[in-house]
Amino acid sequence: MLSPFLAFLLSVLILCRIAVSQYSSDQCSWRGSGLTHEGHTEDVEQVYLRCSQGSLEWLYPTGAIIVNLRPNTVSPATARLSICIKPSPESSGTNIYLDKVGKLRLLLREEDQALAKVQCFGIQEGAVFIEAVLHQDISRRITAFQYELIADLPGTNSLSAPCQPCSDAEVLMAVCTSDFVAQGSIMSVEQQEEQSSVTVSLTHLHRQKTRVFVSGGGRAKRWTGRVKMPLQCGVKPGKGDFLFTGTVRFGEAWLGCAPRYKDFLKAYSDAQRLGTNPCHVDTN
Repeated sequence: MLSPFLAFLLSVLILCRIAVSQYSSDQCSWRGSGLTHEGHTEDVEQVYLRCSQGSLEWLYPTGAIIVNLRPNTVSPATARLSICIKPSPESSGTNIYLDKVGKLRLLLREEDQALAKVQCFGIQEGAVFIEAVLHQDISRRITAFQYELIADLPGTNSLSAPCQPCSDAEVLMAVCTSDFVAQGSIMSVEQQEEQSSVTVSLTHLHRQKTRVFVSGGGRAKRWTGRVKMPLQCGVKPGKGDFLFTGTVRFGEAWLGCAPRYKDFLKAYSDAQRLGTNPCHVDTN
């Protein structure tokens, strides 16, 4: 039988273990529980995440938390970063706002989070303020989302001007900095609610950050895949070869610069002659 002191010590250790399990954080992701706010529903907890991508999970939300998303290194380019968050389809229990110097702007209502639509905003627009919604029942609720920090690089079709044609200089920079670079053609275009899904067939895959294009096998090597772009850009299927560049967000390819391949070759050749190419590309 345990002595009174050992029994007390064991109970303290168990309580400490429970408290730790309710709150877990690293530089990229955070997992917490509103049970630690019990009796302090007006508390606002600060969460700091310094990573290019990660996730957040808040169980039994009560009160509010402020999530500060920043890159792990600070530079002048930080001010041009955009933040995108993608709620889990099971996310509920809170409203999500942007908080800039105490002024709140609604980003996602509780009922909208189940749609799992990506929401993007500039890093200077504020921190993410997540406020619990009062419910009468005590059913289990979780607010959860993934986030990514996206650099507004030349030729990546910035969030502020996603359909603007790229200049030759932007195309050449996009070849060096994009998550994927490929040569191919447009097979079909599917119009969705807020975006177009473009099926492409590739004859040359210069680079892909993640496996968004898959090989069809066979002796004539080809790749196929889908790229997304805003609906208002009005892309249509057509003949001819294009250079496809862009970014990968939450596992999906988003189109950036996409000039005719012959136009890219001319721009690349001219820059090569002048010695102004930002990087080398195998065009053979």
